Amino acid sequence: MSIYDVDIQRLQGGPADLGQYRGKAVLVVNVASRCGSTPQYEGLQRLQDTYGERGFTVLGVPCNQFMGQEPGTAEEIAEFCSTTYGVAFPMTEKVEVNGLGRHPLYVGLVTTPDAEGYSGDIRWNFEKFLVAPDGTVAARFGTGTEPGSEKVVEAIEKALP
Repeated sequence: MSIYDVDIQRLQGGPADLGQYRGKAVLVVNVASRCGSTPQYEGLQRLQDTYGERGFTVLGVPCNQFMGQEPGTAEEIAEFCSTTYGVAFPMTEKVEVNGLGRHPLYVGLVTTPDAEGYSGDIRWNFEKFLVAPDGTVAARFGTGTEPGSEKVVEAIEKALP
């Protein structure tokens, strides 16, 4: 099953329709508003601005599983992201990325190893998965890898349709 077949809601309701991203490169990121890594929203939006017209999108996936760092309602999350970081990329509903309640979107993603060979549970907020236009996971990046890092940018440029 690819991410395109997963049912998930948009942050502010209604189906997110991941099938619309078929043929595009998608950076799926579990996000949180009260995390030390929250300023990565700025870099994620820069990637969206830079590559959005070339068949790329960031997909933010709020998650409250890491020390309760995403406690807000959908409206509060949307307001925070928009006013604080100018986030205009798509966001999904808040989901669980680990454990028995792991959302189906993450079931396939977590099997992909990062550059150090780690696969499995999401370790913290702002872990990133680059999905290629054909739906395969092209790369996984840990929280400490900034969105604008050379590794992420090179992977995105290679994955663009």
